[in-house]
Amino acid sequence: MAATEANMPFIRNLASSDRKTRTSALESLRTFLSASATSSRLGLLDMLKLWKGLYYSLWMCDRPIPQQNLCAELAALLEVLPDAAVAPWLAAFWETLGREWTSIDALRLEKFLLLVRRVLGASLSWVCSALPEGGGKEKKGKGKGKGKGEGKGKGKDGEMEQRCRDRIDALLENLAAWPFDTEDDLSRVPVGLRLHVLDIWVDEAEKLGLMDAEKTGEAGRQFLDRLRLVVETQTKSTCKPVRLRAKETLADDRLPWNVGESGDDEVGKSVKNDSGDKDSWDGFDD
Repeated sequence: MAATEANMPFIRNLASSDRKTRTSALESLRTFLSASATSSRLGLLDMLKLWKGLYYSLWMCDRPIPQQNLCAELAALLEVLPDAAVAPWLAAFWETLGREWTSIDALRLEKFLLLVRRVLGASLSWVCSALPEGGGKEKKGKGKGKGKGEGKGKGKDGEMEQRCRDRIDALLENLAAWPFDTEDDLSRVPVGLRLHVLDIWVDEAEKLGLMDAEKTGEAGRQFLDRLRLVVETQTKSTCKPVRLRAKETLADDRLPWNVGESGDDEVGKSVKNDSGDKDSWDGFDD
């Protein structure tokens, strides 16, 4: 059942010109979302309304430090949501940014670039926190008991693995539907937004240790490999700057498929060796 604006009176206050009013509304929203009984009932339309308010909350925010803090707070809202609500929450975010992107003026663009970075980082962190190796410290020491304890431990491990798979699937589907849109709908996801996400995804993955197999384990490597396939779709974009940027990011030296003595990775090779573009013109032959 969709929530009504009467149940979310803070929506209008999120876009208030008064900083204290905006701050109070954001605290109310966080409390509202923390209650799984209410956040789980929110529909996509409700989340779009919330993100519209949050978008204008950042729009009205002045000065670098408050802007940086607000971007971090908005990205952190994802942490209080139940897993089932995260995918529509992120879809509402990307739809809102895609709709408003071309209307953001140059003076305000930097803070929205930071917001995209923070939300993407929070999204990847949401997956990493469920990885059985890197994010599963609580897993250690459990399931080591005897008898009934072992059965409970194994059951717990199975639940954690399923949760990890569900989160990975949800995020990759979200990325493929929005910033790395496989249908190449540039009106839905503007070129500037696509290029920015291509610029930052490797940085955010590195911050979370996804390049370190010892830290994230096999599950982390598999997630990174699947993320790579999503990014690769952008190398076939109809927009030349997007194609070139996607190839550049996939050839980043920090990525594990570009590191190693054998250097037998075909995609890494093709990206590094492809200095031009099939659609470019190199002049007349002699």
